[in-house]
Amino acid sequence: MTFGKVMGGGLPAAAFGGRADVMDRLAPEGPVYQAGTLSGNPLATAAGMATLRGATPQVYAHIDRVSAHVESEVSQALSQAGVPHRVQGGGNLFTVFFTDQDVHDFDTARTTDASAFAAFFHAMLDQGVYLPPAAFEAWFFSAAHDDDAVDRVVAALPRAARAAAEAQG
Repeated sequence: MTFGKVMGGGLPAAAFGGRADVMDRLAPEGPVYQAGTLSGNPLATAAGMATLRGATPQVYAHIDRVSAHVESEVSQALSQAGVPHRVQGGGNLFTVFFTDQDVHDFDTARTTDASAFAAFFHAMLDQGVYLPPAAFEAWFFSAAHDDDAVDRVVAALPRAARAAAEAQG
């Protein structure tokens, strides 16, 4: 099971977007040139459009519920194992920092216990749950994360939390 939200439906993205004032700075209307290997690639663009058409309010509501549930379960498992942590998120994304400090910038994010993160990551991986491979990356969910997938993630958490507790530096 992997975590990832890909606009291209599994293909490399052929497009990106942003606020209008930023996008207006791009060529041909603005002074900033942007190019990429897959920019405008017909297959990747078609896959992205199909993915965006399927991104209904119901899909986002599902993803938000899944993310909130897993975020809570992660924090509970780590707390029960005695692992200092901070879970920070926005919308349906969150990141787990293995630290007892509030994280509000890069300096405080760097206080995360790399050994605890690595042990947690590998214990989840050993159980078939593929997390973001770096402590500074967010967890993403998709419409494909059904109840069975979420149950599998939640079931893997206690063992991974114990591994993190044993590895604390």
